[in-house]
Amino acid sequence: MASTAAFAAQEASSSSSRLGAANAVPALPDAPTAASAGDSSSADFSSQNSLTADFLSADLLSADPDALQVPPKGAADAKAPPNAAQSERAPQTKRILGIVPNFRAITTDENLPPQSVKEKFVTASEDSFDYSSIVIPAVLAGYSLSTNATPEFGHGGVGYGRYLWHATVDQTSENYMVEFFVPVATHEDTRYYTLARGGFIKRAAYSLSRTVITRSDSGKEVFNLSEVVGAGASAGLSSLYYPSRERSLGNTGSEWGLDVGVDALADLAKEFWPDINHWMFHGVKQGTPPQ
Repeated sequence: MASTAAFAAQEASSSSSRLGAANAVPALPDAPTAASAGDSSSADFSSQNSLTADFLSADLLSADPDALQVPPKGAADAKAPPNAAQSERAPQTKRILGIVPNFRAITTDENLPPQSVKEKFVTASEDSFDYSSIVIPAVLAGYSLSTNATPEFGHGGVGYGRYLWHATVDQTSENYMVEFFVPVATHEDTRYYTLARGGFIKRAAYSLSRTVITRSDSGKEVFNLSEVVGAGASAGLSSLYYPSRERSLGNTGSEWGLDVGVDALADLAKEFWPDINHWMFHGVKQGTPPQ
């Protein structure tokens, strides 16, 4: 009985020890002071901001490497169109005063591809058969009639009619020689490129020089064979339909000089026409002048 009582007392003591161990509260570390807690929070916040900034920078750079680059000084000017100032100049129109043909005049420094054979043929045809192409032959016929340039043609209305159709054929043959046949063979550009800068004398000298200087299809300045040779060939052909007494080297030379002179004056008019047009129609928005 004594041994039984001792065993029961031992079990009760062991159970009490296990229950105390289960209910025991684990020891907590000492709470940090206010100063140490503030330092820790500040460090964590700074670290978090640093990580966020690194992440955003990496994301932006991966999307667009140039996004955060500062453009060098003058980059905005470098990206501006090279002909921005030139585009503000008055443009050419297809006709001068709405009448005189002006199909081959090009606005200042306009970069165009080389003329094709078809384009040269079209411009020659426009200059020859447009309704406005009658103006120059009509003026020349009146001048020839007044000076009795070809006595065989007579006077009055009949004489004027003869001068008119001869002048019209002269102009047509000269247009095709100067603007089509010869430039196709010599690979020359038949368009007139306006200078549109500098004083009157500089611009006038430039326009008159275009009778002997022109552009090749590759853009180089070359001797104007189209004008010189083409006008000469046209003058030679004109002897076929003039009275036999007029078929001489002197008359052919005069016709040649007349053709070149008319073309030189036409280039002079083309050079200054945009300025005159803008001055006459200054109330019209520039860039949309009357055709």
